[in-house]
Amino acid sequence: MNELRENCPWDKKQTIQTLRQLTIEETYELVDAISEDHWDGVKEELGDLLLHIVFYARIASEQNQFSIGEVIEGVCNKLVHRHPHIYSTVQVNDEEDVKRNWENLKLKEGKKSILSGVPQSLPAMVKSLRLQEKSKQVGFEWEVKEQVREKLDEELGELQEAISLGDADKIEDEFGDVLFSLVNYARFLQVDPEHALERTNKKFIRRFQAMEEVLNANGKSLSDYSLAEMDAAWNESKRHE
Repeated sequence: MNELRENCPWDKKQTIQTLRQLTIEETYELVDAISEDHWDGVKEELGDLLLHIVFYARIASEQNQFSIGEVIEGVCNKLVHRHPHIYSTVQVNDEEDVKRNWENLKLKEGKKSILSGVPQSLPAMVKSLRLQEKSKQVGFEWEVKEQVREKLDEELGELQEAISLGDADKIEDEFGDVLFSLVNYARFLQVDPEHALERTNKKFIRRFQAMEEVLNANGKSLSDYSLAEMDAAWNESKRHE
């Protein structure tokens, strides 16, 4: 990185702002590799992310902000401080105790809210999951999944009322409540909602492209077929799976 920063025109030009979007893209590429259980891909994408970490630290050192050594030392100190059950005398029974201790320590470090550690720029579904996981640590939590299902049904009813009124703003608001409740229900079912939705996305792509292949083989475009014909080809692609 030192050589690149000194000799490569592109690397010389980069700032933490210009690297930001690239880092986001690299993170999503890592997520894709993890979703596919593609270990070679995970290894490669971890390397790309590590490169970005080194890059940010190099830029910071140029501006006399911090060094890569300080980054590593800082996270080591944080891990020791937030694991008193390992490095001190605190006793824990399970992972939930660990999570509660972690959040309480963050508050003692100066966080004003249990929710303040959730990044504002997280995708909405991931953010809702993190918000629920955070609030759980202080006891703001349903007791059983049946209660969550009842809440989901309640929110669906409120959405239907908003639809009947034709109030666009209210519909959007209630639809958001339904999604939030669905994420909560997924959590109680021990399902990762983001991963579950991505599985469905990939399934839709796979089946739609199989349908395209079947219908395009007849020399016509998809728009030339009726919905019933496309649906029949869709069901055929499902059967082949």
